[in-house]
Amino acid sequence: MSIEIRKLHFSYGDHEVLRNLDLRIEPAEVLSILGPNGAGKTTLLKIIVGLAKPASGSIVYDDLPQERLNLRQLAQLMGYVPQMITPAFDFRVIDYVVTGVAPHIGTFERPGKTHYDKAMRAIEEMHIVHLAEKSYMQISDGERQLVSIARVLAQEPSYILMDEPTSHLDYGNQLRVLQIIRRLSESGFGIVFTTHNPDNPLLLGGKTAIINRRGELFYGNSLELIREDVLSELYGIRLTVTSEVSTGRSICYMPSLAE
Repeated sequence: MSIEIRKLHFSYGDHEVLRNLDLRIEPAEVLSILGPNGAGKTTLLKIIVGLAKPASGSIVYDDLPQERLNLRQLAQLMGYVPQMITPAFDFRVIDYVVTGVAPHIGTFERPGKTHYDKAMRAIEEMHIVHLAEKSYMQISDGERQLVSIARVLAQEPSYILMDEPTSHLDYGNQLRVLQIIRRLSESGFGIVFTTHNPDNPLLLGGKTAIINRRGELFYGNSLELIREDVLSELYGIRLTVTSEVSTGRSICYMPSLAE
């Protein structure tokens, strides 16, 4: 099932954030979304998962309009990992992760052993077994980010949307999350994530969507779209994209702090 965004507009009052966006998201594909602060990256994710309504345009899932799907159906199709979430109750981590299975059980059904087994497999996938019995309220922001991703893995959607999934993580966990994103896409999940780091899409490949300060979107192959001229205009500073001989991949960096 593909997701298609057609002629999308979104405004906060008189301030137009997203303008006439067209985008197609495919299964088993990684789509990175780059853009400066305030460009509308988070807003776009919220529109796709049904948490915000566009001023005009449409979201279509294999020719089925978004408005014809209820919240449970949307949750079975898509999982969303926000930048940060604080539960209203003091859950153990394992209990919080198991709430991810809610779209697949009855309204008054309580999670059983099979659901907790699924939650534990997701926790193991994220290498956070040591957190399973801890309070979600008492772990660090970075650990909460990993737990939130585990919760979506337990949800087993077709698409996983992540808002800056590496933003609160140390360098080692950033790499682990990018590795998990790659494995998930290779397993058939469609992955969409926002980032401020051009190196992430350069590492992952796949497709990139760039939203500029005018709310316009440019879309293409990551290794072709992420160029020095594009990034320098996007962020207003001179950036360099070059091939790193020892790894054989492209990297992005600032030449010096003086420039």
